[in-house]
Amino acid sequence: MEFKFTKMQALGNDFVVIDGVHEAINFNADDIKTLADRHRGIGFDQLLLLETSTTPGVDFRYRIFNADGGEVAQCGNGARCLAVFIRETGLSTKPEVVVETLEGKIRLRYSSDNRVSVSLGVPRFKALDIPHQLPGSGPYYHLDVNGAELKILTVNVGNPHVVIKVDHLDRVDVDSIGRALNSHSAFPEGVNVGFLNINPGESNILHLRVFERGVGETLACGSGACAAAVIALSQGWCQGKVTVKQPGGDLEVSWEGEGHEVWLTGPAEKVYSGQWGVNSVN
Repeated sequence: MEFKFTKMQALGNDFVVIDGVHEAINFNADDIKTLADRHRGIGFDQLLLLETSTTPGVDFRYRIFNADGGEVAQCGNGARCLAVFIRETGLSTKPEVVVETLEGKIRLRYSSDNRVSVSLGVPRFKALDIPHQLPGSGPYYHLDVNGAELKILTVNVGNPHVVIKVDHLDRVDVDSIGRALNSHSAFPEGVNVGFLNINPGESNILHLRVFERGVGETLACGSGACAAAVIALSQGWCQGKVTVKQPGGDLEVSWEGEGHEVWLTGPAEKVYSGQWGVNSVN
C-alpha cells in the first residue's frame, strides 16, 4: 500500500491527513492501527481522509478514524488541520469551506491571523442524541464508576461527550475514569470524557483534560473544548466567549445558546509530508 500523507498538529493533537480527492484510498481497521503505531508506523491520534462530495453545496467529504481503527463523526482540532491542508494544497481558495461528516455539514472559516474557525453544528442534549442510557432526565446524572459516584453532564457536539466538573485537575485519574465511562453499558457507542475545572475569578477561562474514545488522553481535544464550554455556558458557570486551556494550549469557543451553532477557533499547522511505502519524507 502506497500513498502520500501530511502529518499535522493542532495544540499537540496530531493527525495524518490524506488526499482522497485525487486518488481513491480505502483503509481497514488493521491498516489504520498499523499506521497509528508510533514505533512502527507514522503515529497519530486520528487519520483524516478528504474525499470528493456529491452533495450540492458541499465542497468535500471528511472522514475521521481513531488510532484504534474506528470511524467517528467529528473532530474539532482535526477539522482545523483539514482546513489548513485544503488551503495549502490548493484544493480550494474559498474563505469558507463546507465539508460533510458522518454527522452532517460543518463549516471551516479562515481568519486573517492564520487561525481557523470551525462550526461543529448545534449542540444536542437529548439522551438519544448522545446516545446514552442513563437513568433520570438530566441535566445531571449520577453514575457509579470504579466505586465512586460521579456527577456528570452530557452533550453531543458532533460526537458524544461526558463533562465532569472537578476541583483539581492534577488529582484526576483521567485514564482510569475515562476508560471506565467509555466502556460503560450506559454508553452503547462509547463516549469522550472531559474533566473541567473553573478557578475562582476566571469566569471565562476553563481548564480541561480530555479522554478521547479510541485514543486515550490527548494534549488537546477540539470537540471536547466545545462540549466543556457548551456545558459551562448552559449551566451559567460562564458567559460570552470562552477560552479553554488544555495541556497542549488554548482554544476559543463561542456559543450563543440553545439552537445556535458552536464555533471553535485556534491554530493548526503542517509538520511534514511523506509517502507511505517508500523511504521518502520531506
